[in-house]
Amino acid sequence: MATNVYVDGFNLYYGCLKGTPYKWLDLQALCAVMLPNDQIKRIRYFTARVSGRPPDQGQPQRQDTYFRALRTLPAISIHLGHFLTHEVRMPLARPRLGRTTALVVKTEEKGSDVNLATYLLLDAFTQDCDTAVVISNDSDLKEPIAMAQSVLGIRVGVLNPHPAGRRSRAIRPTFFKQIREAALASSQFPAVLGDVHGTFSRPTGW
Repeated sequence: MATNVYVDGFNLYYGCLKGTPYKWLDLQALCAVMLPNDQIKRIRYFTARVSGRPPDQGQPQRQDTYFRALRTLPAISIHLGHFLTHEVRMPLARPRLGRTTALVVKTEEKGSDVNLATYLLLDAFTQDCDTAVVISNDSDLKEPIAMAQSVLGIRVGVLNPHPAGRRSRAIRPTFFKQIREAALASSQFPAVLGDVHGTFSRPTGW
């Protein structure tokens, strides 16, 4: 049974990786742990390039190193959206001294959920897979998941990266699995990897 996996990178990161020692995650190994009976054909990873801002200027370098690690996996393709950063005036939670708003920098990630939905439906329409698995808890994916199942006739599973108590009930997949710490711990890249450009290491602090 040919299975394609669609990874919402930021949903995965903020759901179960941020603040943990499991950021150096081998997605192909994770899929093997979570979907042992599936033949993984493709893993599509959707994200956007981050920019370095105080107090952490090293984010882009760490992300590039992670992309390099992912590209050592034959099944992986990386699909990039983008960030929009702009100044907006927002209300203060606790106004004081007559001030009710503040000018803040707002950063929004754009494109990843739309890209994920597009490739999910495209692959289902072209019969590129028998089963699709989405790694996300984003309720915005409710409709494309429903359409892939009801109109295009494929099975769609969800691997939830967020705590079980925060699972989106809006999404109605064919099957559901919870990503747990043990699966993340057993699916890490080696500390040192190699590619055609040489060897490289897990980022410091990861």
